[in-house]
Amino acid sequence: MGDRWHVEVDRGVCIGSGMCLHHAPAAFRLDTARQSHPEEPETDANEKVLAAAEGCPVEAIVITLTGGGEPVFPPEE
Repeated sequence: MGDRWHVEVDRGVCIGSGMCLHHAPAAFRLDTARQSHPEEPETDANEKVLAAAEGCPVEAIVITLTGGGEPVFPPEE
């Protein structure tokens, strides 16, 4: 069984660029204030969701492993 991820968007950081929708259109949506929201906060590990987090110009998308909370993105330094 593969990893499960918890996906969050820090709406205090999100600038509404829409890059998350470009990379993973089924995983994110923008509200009327152009703030990003994950469609499902818990999801299977997914290359498109990771690409959305990596492509966010302000790193507003945070992905952690469900259960343990270990960071997936951004990685710990």
